[in-house]
Amino acid sequence: MPIILFTAPYMIPFVDRFKPVFKKYGIELLVPDVQERMEETDLLKYAGQFDGTICGDDRYTARVIEACAPRLKVISKWGTGIDSIDAEACFRYGIKIGRTPNAFTTPVADTVLGYMLAFARRQPWMDREMKSGKWEKIPGRALSECTLGVIGVGNIGKAVTRRARAFGMKVFGTDIVEIDHVFVSETGIEMTSLPSLLSNSDFVSINCDLNPTSHHLMNSDTFALMKPTAVLINSARGPIVEEKSLVEALQSKRLAGAALDVFEVEPLPLDSPLMKMDNVMLAPHNSNSSPTAWERVHWSTIKNLVEGLGMKYSGE
Repeated sequence: MPIILFTAPYMIPFVDRFKPVFKKYGIELLVPDVQERMEETDLLKYAGQFDGTICGDDRYTARVIEACAPRLKVISKWGTGIDSIDAEACFRYGIKIGRTPNAFTTPVADTVLGYMLAFARRQPWMDREMKSGKWEKIPGRALSECTLGVIGVGNIGKAVTRRARAFGMKVFGTDIVEIDHVFVSETGIEMTSLPSLLSNSDFVSINCDLNPTSHHLMNSDTFALMKPTAVLINSARGPIVEEKSLVEALQSKRLAGAALDVFEVEPLPLDSPLMKMDNVMLAPHNSNSSPTAWERVHWSTIKNLVEGLGMKYSGE
C-alpha cells in the first residue's frame, strides 16, 4: 500500500472529502500539521516513510530528495509554480513532478486589476479618511490615462494585458521568450526591453516565474529606472523582488507605491517596514483565491499523484 505525505495547505481542511478516492486506489495518507509550508528540516523527519506526496510550496531541496529516494516516486504539486522543488535532483533520482499549468490565471489577473483600480481611484485611502472623520477628496486617475508594464507575458501576463486593454490602457510587455505575434497584434501590447518598460510604465506588474533569470530581477538598479510616480505589483513570487531595495525605494519616494501578495519570507515578518507603510497594499499570498480554480487544482493534483505512482486514474 503506497503511503502519501499529504501537506498541501489548501487541501488539508477538506481531507475527509478526498479519503474515499485515496482508499479506492489503496493509498494511505500521512497528514502532518502544516501552516504555510514544510521546510527542509520538517521534510527530513519523514524521509524514507512515503512513496509520493501532495504538497504546497514545501522545500524539496536536493538534500530532501536524496534522503527520500529511492522510495519517493512522485511529487504532485498543488498549483503551478515548482520553484520550491529541485527539479534537477528529481530527474537524477527518477522522481516525477506533477503540477497544474494555468491553474490560477483568472483570479490572479483579477487581483492585478483590483490593485491598479485601487491605486488609480484611491478607494482604500478615501475610505480610511472618511472613517477617521475627514471629508477629503483625494485626486484619482482613470486607468485609460495610465500605462501598464507586464513583466512575463505567459498565461497570467496575457490575461492581465487583455483586462488592461479593456480599460483602455497602453500596455508594454517584456519576456525572455518570444511572444506569439497573434497575441501581440490582437491586444496591441508593445514588447520591449525591461529598462524601457520600467521607465515608461505607471504600473509594473510582475507575472513571470521565479527562476535563476528572475531572482531579484527587481533590485536597486531596476527600481532606479522606474518613474517616481509608479506602482509595483507583485502577485508572482516574493524573491523576484529584492525586498530591502523595495523598502528603500519606497522610503526615499523613488517609488510611489507597491501592492504585494508574495514576499521573500512568508509569512511576512511582523517587524517588516512594509507593514507600516501607507502607500503599500499587502495580502497573504492569496491572489489564487477562487473556489472554481481550487476545485480543479484539487482533482488535477490527485490525478497527477495517482498516475505518478503508475496507476490508471479513472476520476472521482
